[in-house]
Amino acid sequence: MCLAIPGKVIEIFDEGGLKMGKIDYSGTINKACLAYVPEVEVGQYVIVHAGFAISVMDEDEAEEVFQTFDEMTDALKKEGYRVENEPLSKKKKDEKKKSS
Repeated sequence: MCLAIPGKVIEIFDEGGLKMGKIDYSGTINKACLAYVPEVEVGQYVIVHAGFAISVMDEDEAEEVFQTFDEMTDALKKEGYRVENEPLSKKKKDEKKKSS
């Protein structure tokens, strides 16, 4: 099973004739092919599968996904599971900053 989170396009470049990009997944940077989403621009969010960006989403959609993942990890922690992650949503990141 593949589960993807949105990543923010931080750079677009050409590699061997293919449109490529650097994608920021909340601090983890990876490279992905952007050939399937030629309309994407720096600053937009994409869903990547097997190294290929397969869809573009706006920032509000991405934030909604991040909030859902944060809610899921919070629920797992309450059930006693050990979850090691940094918050993805802006709301959780702000809460973490305030508590530090």
